[in-house]
Amino acid sequence: MQDVETRQRICKLLKREVVPAIGCTEPMAVALCTARAAELLGVRPQAIRVFLSANILKNAMGVGIPGTGMIGLPIAVALGAVVGKSDYQLEVLKDMTPRALDDARTMVDGGQICINLQPECTEMLYIRVQCEAEGRQTEAIIAGAHTKFVYLHDGNHVLLDKRRGGQGSHDDDDIQLRMQMVYDFATTTPVEELRFILSARDYNMKAAADAIKGNYGHSLGKTMDRPLSRGIFGNSIFSHIIAKTASACDARMGGALIPVMSNSGSGNQGICATNPVAVYAMENENTEEELIRALTLSHLTAVYIKQSLGRLSALCGCVVASIGSSCGITYLMGGDYVRVCHSVKNMIANLTGMICDGAKPSCSLKISSGVSTALLSALLSMEGKCVSAAEGIIDDDVDRCIHNLTSIGADAMRATDAMVLDIMIHKTC
Repeated sequence: MQDVETRQRICKLLKREVVPAIGCTEPMAVALCTARAAELLGVRPQAIRVFLSANILKNAMGVGIPGTGMIGLPIAVALGAVVGKSDYQLEVLKDMTPRALDDARTMVDGGQICINLQPECTEMLYIRVQCEAEGRQTEAIIAGAHTKFVYLHDGNHVLLDKRRGGQGSHDDDDIQLRMQMVYDFATTTPVEELRFILSARDYNMKAAADAIKGNYGHSLGKTMDRPLSRGIFGNSIFSHIIAKTASACDARMGGALIPVMSNSGSGNQGICATNPVAVYAMENENTEEELIRALTLSHLTAVYIKQSLGRLSALCGCVVASIGSSCGITYLMGGDYVRVCHSVKNMIANLTGMICDGAKPSCSLKISSGVSTALLSALLSMEGKCVSAAEGIIDDDVDRCIHNLTSIGADAMRATDAMVLDIMIHKTC
C-alpha cells in the first residue's frame, strides 16, 4: 500500500481531472472565458473578440452546443456572455433559458462576435476573450487547462497574471505518475477513499440512457441496439459496451443538454474511460469494490498518459481513454499488474496514430473503434498474448512504451495537426 501522502496527492489529482461537464469541453471553455470577461464588465458586452489556439478552434468548429440546435463557437461565445456563470466551470451554460438563447442568437446575427486564431501561439490550449461596452474593455485568458485562468483585467486594473512561468496542463505540485503507481493506487487504496469515482458511472451511464430518447449525431449507439446489428454483432457484452459508450457520445456531440463526467478536460474521454468498464462489471457480475477499483484504474491511467501527451494534441483522445478502459476491464477479468501492462502494450501497438480532427458527431465512430480494441487487448492479455518489444514502437518497459505513444502524439504529429486544421478551415462547405 502507498504512503498516505502519496495517496492524498493522487486522489487530489484524480478529483481535479474527473469533473462534470455539459457539452464539448472546448466550446464550453471558450464560453467560460467569455462569461468571466463579461462578469468583469458588469454589463452585457456590445462587442466580443475571441483569440484561440489552433487546437481549440479545431475542436470547437463542428460540435453541437447543448440546447441550441446550433453548431460551433459563435453561439457558445454569445451564451457565455448572456447567461454564463464562471463559478459553474465546465457547466457554465447550465442556466440557459429560451429567452437567453434568443438574446444570444441576436448577438450572433448582429455581428457582435469576432473569432480569430491567436497570432504566434505556442500553447496548445489557449483562449483569450475581450469584452467591450460603453467605452470599457475587459479581458480574460485561459491557458494550459480548460478552466485555468492565467490573466484577468477589469478594464482598469490587472486582477490576475500568471502568464509567466509554470504554464502547462498541470500545477507545479502535481504528482508525476508511473504505471506501477497508478495500479497500486487503484488496487490498494482503502475503497472508501475511492468511492467518489462511482459518480462517473452515474453521470455517464445516465447520459447513455437519456441519449436513447432522441436521435443525436449519427445515432451509432441506437443503431448498435437494433435487430439488424444484433444479427451481426450478437446480443453480447461486446455490443452492449459499444452501444452504451457510443450513445453517450452521440448525445454529447449532438448538442444534448446532458451532463457527463469528463476526464482531463474531455467529456468523450470521460465517457470512454467509464462506460465500457461499468457495463462489463454489471454484466460480469463484479462486486461494487471491483467496479470502484476498475474505474479508478481506468480514469487514472488516462490522466497519467495525458500528463506527457498534453490536454490537446493531434492524437485522438479516445486512444488515451480506451487504454484506460482496457486496463479497467483487464482488472475486472481478474488480471494482475503484468496483464494490465500487456493490455496497454496491445492498445498502443494498435491505435497509435489515430488523428484528432475536431470534436463532432462522428467522434462516436472513433470511440467505438477504441472500445472494441480495448476489449480485444484485454482478452489477448488474459490469454497471455502481448505485442513484444521486437515489434514497432513497443518497449519492454510499459512507461517507456507510453512515452513512445505520447512523443508521437505530442511532437511527431504536429505537422499532421496543422494539415488537419488547414483542411477543416478551407473546406468548401
